[in-house]
Amino acid sequence: MVGERYEVEVGPVAHGGGHCVARHEGRVLFVRHALPGERVIARVTEGTTTSRFLRADAVEILDAAKERIPAPCPFSGPGRCGGCDWQHVTPGGQRKLKAQVLTEQLAKLAHLTPEEAGWDGSVEPVGGKLPAGEVPAWRSRVQYAVDPATGKAGLRRHRSHDVEPVDRCLIAAPGVAELGIEARDWSGVESIEAIAATGSSDRQVVLTPRAGAQLPLVELDRPVSITRIDDQGNVHRVHGRTFVRERAAGRTWRVSNGGFWQIHPEAPDTLVEAVLGGLDPQWGEMALDLYCGVGLFAGALADRVGEDGAVLGIESSKQAVIDARHNLAAVDNVRIECDKVESLLPRTGITSTDLIVLDPPRAGAGRETVAHLVGLEARRIAYVACDPAALARDLAFFREGGYRPVSLRAFDLFPMTHHFECVAILEPVAE
Repeated sequence: MVGERYEVEVGPVAHGGGHCVARHEGRVLFVRHALPGERVIARVTEGTTTSRFLRADAVEILDAAKERIPAPCPFSGPGRCGGCDWQHVTPGGQRKLKAQVLTEQLAKLAHLTPEEAGWDGSVEPVGGKLPAGEVPAWRSRVQYAVDPATGKAGLRRHRSHDVEPVDRCLIAAPGVAELGIEARDWSGVESIEAIAATGSSDRQVVLTPRAGAQLPLVELDRPVSITRIDDQGNVHRVHGRTFVRERAAGRTWRVSNGGFWQIHPEAPDTLVEAVLGGLDPQWGEMALDLYCGVGLFAGALADRVGEDGAVLGIESSKQAVIDARHNLAAVDNVRIECDKVESLLPRTGITSTDLIVLDPPRAGAGRETVAHLVGLEARRIAYVACDPAALARDLAFFREGGYRPVSLRAFDLFPMTHHFECVAILEPVAE
């Protein structure tokens, strides 16, 4: 059915992918480049006559929503770059769509209203509000793909391995744009991650060569560290350091080999403030930092619980653990262990704690891990979530174990995309 066109009335926004829900002759269509309440011509991009649903793009807008604006990015639109979902929406309209998604997921999976979740219903802008049509250059880490036919760097099209050639990415941070990735020939390279650290001048380019190809001579527009990843996933230094230095929460953080770090420059401080504000750590308390990465929350907690308190961080990435131990080497009340949370936590012998912060991967923590956490009888738990569905599922598990959210904040840390970040604070239900 690919290529079929239907005139449809667009319904509510759906979770994930920047889609809205529409229906045609009883069949569900997930339509990109549309907005709730619009009447559009939708062209099918995926699906067959036996599919449960179809995917489609809005290729003609018959009745436009008031939040619609012309997309500022010349590479945005049906069949084009898939990196942004909401280029055609005002900034305020984007946040309303994200709030609608969170409201729906809380109701569907956690059986909570916004009021019951302690949420005021808003998605908070970060870095100040912008006028419609202006694009914030926030993305400090950009993953480029390389077109094998031309050697030019670009961005993936939505749900495709095809490369959309670009001469610039509007949401790329200035430090990424300065590298001039789009302007050179990358023949022999499969992908490029360009990193511009916040709070330092460090720049890094991580290259993944094509199988059997020789790495090209790389000359960029400014000093930069270069590393490459081989077929086995091993990292090799080509030039300069294999890490960048980030600055947040009053410390400098080493992040190696393109490892995980929040990609909005203001995200680390924003999330630390939300976590500490919600937990209110006290001197002498014991805290757990689960899925701790390079130690951001562990370090912030250690400062607040002091020398009479203690923080245990658990992280499964070996390199992240090496970085975390380096970053917090001078902090005596922190210990970082390397293993999966669900494997190590039951073996620690810890039977109780005062505070827990967890920042799990997109899939969430899951029922078994949540069950173990509620058994530790923490005074408060901070849950940092990048996926509203996973958050809602885990909130339901916490509710089964006797914990309820007392506050929930949502942050627009990924403007122009459907992504956002949440921080939920949970407490045990009083008997």
